[in-house]
Amino acid sequence: MKVKVTENGVTVPRELLDDAEEVEIRKENGKVIVTPLPKVDPILGLGENPVACGAPDASEQLDRYLFA
Repeated sequence: MKVKVTENGVTVPRELLDDAEEVEIRKENGKVIVTPLPKVDPILGLGENPVACGAPDASEQLDRYLFA
């Protein structure tokens, strides 16, 4: 596939990117490489910003606090 380079660069057709929401673009050995990045799974972020509840051992004794 050939595309015309404009003053703003080029447009990559959506069908080449599958369902990617974000891509990484880099230049390597004189070639431009566009790599679709994996989607971020929100479940992996759980626990990054825990809620402060005043119980110093809440993360270790969670069941005790949930079912008390």
